[in-house]
Amino acid sequence: MPEGTKVTAAETYGYSAWTITARISAILPDGTPKKYFLKCASEHHGKTMMFGEFTSVTKIHSLIPGLVPAPHGWGKYKTGSPDTYFFLSDFLDMDTAAPDPAQFTARLAELHHKGTSPNGKFGFEVTTCDGKLPHVTEWESSWATFYGKLLRGVLNLDAEVNGVWPELEAAAAQVISGVIPRLLGVLQSEGRSIKPSLIHGDCWEGNIGTLLETGDVVFYDAGSYYAHNEMELGIWRGQQGQSFRAQVYPRSYLRNFEAAEPKDEWDDRNRLYSMKYNLNYSGGHPGNITRQTAYNDMCYLCEKYAPLEGLGKYDSRKDPEATGMHA
Repeated sequence: MPEGTKVTAAETYGYSAWTITARISAILPDGTPKKYFLKCASEHHGKTMMFGEFTSVTKIHSLIPGLVPAPHGWGKYKTGSPDTYFFLSDFLDMDTAAPDPAQFTARLAELHHKGTSPNGKFGFEVTTCDGKLPHVTEWESSWATFYGKLLRGVLNLDAEVNGVWPELEAAAAQVISGVIPRLLGVLQSEGRSIKPSLIHGDCWEGNIGTLLETGDVVFYDAGSYYAHNEMELGIWRGQQGQSFRAQVYPRSYLRNFEAAEPKDEWDDRNRLYSMKYNLNYSGGHPGNITRQTAYNDMCYLCEKYAPLEGLGKYDSRKDPEATGMHA
């Protein structure tokens, strides 16, 4: 806040599974009333979350002002135990109903087009999070290599919470060693290339709003990194995609950012990308069905791209995309 700002009220606001959130009312030095949004979390994971979100939102705001609430800072509280960290941004009045597909996907594609990696690689300069779980963000020139490490990271976090599932581990190992090199390696072979795009990183409908004053779409709770832009849409296939699962959203997006070649493998890539989000959700919500969904998707892709005797079999009855039944 600017020096001389007077805080007039602070109240708990909103809901977050991993943080404490509040609305701060203040009077700026020139007499203008101002509202801020405050988010807090404790200990080392809280530091990672707050710094990662601040860095992500700062990047997005610098590219497209107004697409996210303007960030003002992050840091550590001077007193208190355990160590507690905060992130401060503008408070915006918004409607959280599903956004207009055309405007939302156009704005998302604009971010992906404009957000260019500073070194031409996939990754990010700091660790960011999806929920409370950290991303593996070390720089890689190969998208297949980067995604393999990202997926392995979330698999390890899921196993820590839910325990080791041998069948899942076997399928995951084959996905990483066989499916990913085939399905994603082709994106950067035989003259093909993909651009490392800045993605929001947790783009489900709970992190999107529509401003009441202007009707503009706004994004928040970012956990960004530079990725294949299609990675962003994997969460729409997952359990979090209650509204974005509707075909109008991906179809509208693809009118703004054309599918990569081979285009006929777009849906299989989307299935592959959804695994990261489903396993991340499982790691944050122990016992959730998303773990079974990710395993079933692994079996599907292994059967199609990297068959291996002894792996589990894909079951269409457990595929939400086939049954239309989502948790």
